[in-house]
Amino acid sequence: MNMFPGPRPMHGDVVHLTTDTASVTITGSITSQGILRDGCGYVELTLPDADPQQRRVLERTTSYHYALYRGSALLYSSPQLRLSETRRTKDGALLVTGSP
Repeated sequence: MNMFPGPRPMHGDVVHLTTDTASVTITGSITSQGILRDGCGYVELTLPDADPQQRRVLERTTSYHYALYRGSALLYSSPQLRLSETRRTKDGALLVTGSP
């Protein structure tokens, strides 16, 4: 398993996130992808519109780790990431960006 996802998106249906203050499990259409911005590597995690409490936890965190699954198969387990940005996409999904 790679320590950093490449530019090719990985699609899963369950993600377990552990933040500096809480643990959250989100189900639905989830995408994880490595991106390069201004010469630095980041991980983008696109989540379906989570319930408001889960969304607030993610928007207020400073660091997180996540494990992405498709069915019961682990696709990717991130290192500890520092939150860089949270924002909404046009379709309402939550985009969480972090860096190692």
